[in-house]
Amino acid sequence: ETLQRIVSNLANKNGEIRNFIDMLNRTITNIQANSSNAISELDEEFDGLYSILDEMKGSMTSTIQQEKARKIQALQDQLSQCSNALESSEELRELAAQSLDIKDPVEFLKVENTKWIFTMASAFRISLKPTVSESMTHLMVDFTLEKRTLQAVNFLPVPKAPEIDLAACLVADNCVRVSWRMPEGDSRIDHFVLEYRKTNFDGFPRVKDEQHWELIDYIKANEYTLSGLKFDTKYMNFRVQAHNKAVAGEYSDPVTLETKAFVFSLDSTSSHLNLKVEDTYVEWDATGGKGQEKVKGKENKSTSGALSPKRTVNTRSSPRGSRDRFTGESYTVLGDTAVESGQHYWEVRAQKDCKSYSVGVTYRNMGKFDQLGKTNSSWCICINNWLQTTVSAKHNNKTKTLDVPVPDRIGVYCDFDGGQLAFYNANSKELLHIFRTKFTQPLLPGFMIWCGGLTVTTGLQVPSAVNMLQKSENGLSGSTSSLNNIA
Repeated sequence: ETLQRIVSNLANKNGEIRNFIDMLNRTITNIQANSSNAISELDEEFDGLYSILDEMKGSMTSTIQQEKARKIQALQDQLSQCSNALESSEELRELAAQSLDIKDPVEFLKVENTKWIFTMASAFRISLKPTVSESMTHLMVDFTLEKRTLQAVNFLPVPKAPEIDLAACLVADNCVRVSWRMPEGDSRIDHFVLEYRKTNFDGFPRVKDEQHWELIDYIKANEYTLSGLKFDTKYMNFRVQAHNKAVAGEYSDPVTLETKAFVFSLDSTSSHLNLKVEDTYVEWDATGGKGQEKVKGKENKSTSGALSPKRTVNTRSSPRGSRDRFTGESYTVLGDTAVESGQHYWEVRAQKDCKSYSVGVTYRNMGKFDQLGKTNSSWCICINNWLQTTVSAKHNNKTKTLDVPVPDRIGVYCDFDGGQLAFYNANSKELLHIFRTKFTQPLLPGFMIWCGGLTVTTGLQVPSAVNMLQKSENGLSGSTSSLNNIA
């Protein structure tokens, strides 16, 4: 047995050695290929440098030739002027000599009256100084500094790891702005790579049970904003890597930013039988509950077979225990997670053909025949699209009609500790209605629908615009109807 173990271990070791030999051979092949690529890229870089120098030389040579031509032309023009002046002076001198030979005083006086001809001779006006200098030293170049720089050229260094500036990072409106800096200035950085992943663990990223890193490449600036995120985990990890043209550096130390938001799914186990329910979608089906509303227990659960093949039933356990499904005209489904403290926000979008639907919250004690807004433990906003479209707020079987247009999406803001439930136009952030009360029990998101479907969006932070409106409403609490003012 000992010998068999030794032989078995030896066979395993031999296999490991063969694999290692294969890896070494692949590494050698890769080194050969990569070194050839490096030499090729080096030739390309130097050819580019030579090309730039040749282009610069040609441009500078052309400038010198142009300056030479300009100076020679100027001197030739001056030479021509001097030659003409000299020729003219010789003619005048000859005329003056002839005048001196005149013996008749009358004739001589005629010549003397024309002496201005001699004083205005071009020889007296011409400059005897060259108009241009023969020096061309102003067109010389000094590459001493450039030579030193070229002599210092070496292979590109590996960039240092960036440092994420935690104080400059911002999490708001389901967006995350990540900012970083380089520990030392490096003008040769070409771009940055940002990686992120979601997690439910605080502190440094863990190796096990973590999602893979998502990558955003070719970032030119020292910050980046991720937008349109769903915050379905408590935290997000971030790290940044600097790249120059040749190589990437080490990743920065990862940072963890808190991204908490209210996340829930629809509780299909206790929804009305006429409702088809999946994770965040509910659809009314007129035939879904026929002949089945009196069925309970295991037979009641079998109704999931009537669902559309495109829909899947959420099998999470009901937050209300083993209570019966909603029935009668209470076409209701609740969320599977309760609000027990804090401020939370979610949105609801209805299909265009939806005839009637309600969106709100309720305590867990809602009866299976109860409807949202018709009990003293539920609050909602109701949209009715029958003969005419109406929007109303409901609580304790009291209704208040709201003079507002039907929004494309409804935003629900719940401040449990502050005792506020507000409904907004999710696009414009216009306040539709606000309830004020003191919540004494955990609240479940509630939805009623008749004809059509609703899509719920969770994992949303409270929008900044809603926070600002809430502060404004708190300062002007008399401008909106409170819970007790609904009639």
